[in-house]
Amino acid sequence: MLKPKVLVMVDWYAPGFKAGGPIRSAVNFADQLEHDLDIYVLTTDRDLGEPKPYSDITADRWISRGSHQVYYASPANLGWKTTREIILGVEPDCIYLNSMFSLHFTIYPLLMKKLGMVKARIVLAPRGMLRASALAHKPGKKKLFLNMFRFMGLPKLILFHATDQTEEQDIRRIFGPGSSLFQAGNLPGKQKPFRPPEGKRKGNLRLVFVGRIHPIKNLDFLLLALQGITGTVELTVIATLEDEVYWKYCQSIMDAFPPAISVKMLIDLPHDRIEENILAAHAFALPTKGENFGHSIFEALAAGRPVLISDQTPWRNLPEDHAGWDLPLGDPAPFRRVIQELVDMDAPALETWCLGAWNKAKDYLSNTSTRSTILKVFADTNTMP
Repeated sequence: MLKPKVLVMVDWYAPGFKAGGPIRSAVNFADQLEHDLDIYVLTTDRDLGEPKPYSDITADRWISRGSHQVYYASPANLGWKTTREIILGVEPDCIYLNSMFSLHFTIYPLLMKKLGMVKARIVLAPRGMLRASALAHKPGKKKLFLNMFRFMGLPKLILFHATDQTEEQDIRRIFGPGSSLFQAGNLPGKQKPFRPPEGKRKGNLRLVFVGRIHPIKNLDFLLLALQGITGTVELTVIATLEDEVYWKYCQSIMDAFPPAISVKMLIDLPHDRIEENILAAHAFALPTKGENFGHSIFEALAAGRPVLISDQTPWRNLPEDHAGWDLPLGDPAPFRRVIQELVDMDAPALETWCLGAWNKAKDYLSNTSTRSTILKVFADTNTMP
């Protein structure tokens, strides 16, 4: 029996890592469903913001990655004609789009669908790009884009993939209450055995932040929360530098830190090295202004490290499970109180929270409804517009 054929279109893909969560979402989709679906991935031949292609990837041809195929397109092969030829060559049953605002990987295939050039069904995952916090950046361009999107009737061609209730509400608010959609969380990575934290004693704390240097990830908020902490704090920031002006502002806050608070920057760290740095920490912190899933949050939980995050993610009610804290963003003071509690904890107390975090991730992985829902949608083309 032939497996349903799915063409995943995404601006960046492994071995890229600078675009963060959208890459992990696409990689986990392909890795976990490649035995149930016939998966092809069309992407670019370089990482976010990089002028040069990947050194170990052959561009402009299909290559195998596990049991799925990937086409890393060079800039010269990202035009309308070549994209159409690639889509027609694959002959997918479904095209899975992973961006709201991509010219080559969203607009082109949707226009081809509208013009009758491709027959494949279309599923689109906005990847959090419709959240109010995301639309607040470059709002003029995004408002114009969405107005044109609606004017051309493109939403009627799409089955939207909402990863949580908030994203479902965003889709219906922007594209209308009758929008076709399904709700299913992102497919996460795998989990390793629990490893307790090392080197914890009262009066010290090792924190880790993983995210882009961009206002939406809110590093400055975390830095402000560190002001006035009593004890020794070592913060490791694992990041891709995206906003130079914002980065200078963050540096100005760090410059005023006392010697007891230190910050280590790890810029453009490959994804396969992030876990070891999370494990070296005692807790994870990300006061983000909005995540539709938060792969770095899940990876911290899966590594067994409690997370200190905002209430703008799907990861809620964390204190009930001793997995972490999800707090509002109005004032850094609540974050500061939790950080001080973490500093004052001894090793046995912290280990309780670490085990709670690890079990939170384990419980999420044991729930197979997400995988079955996604598989049903892509395997049963009758569920799509």
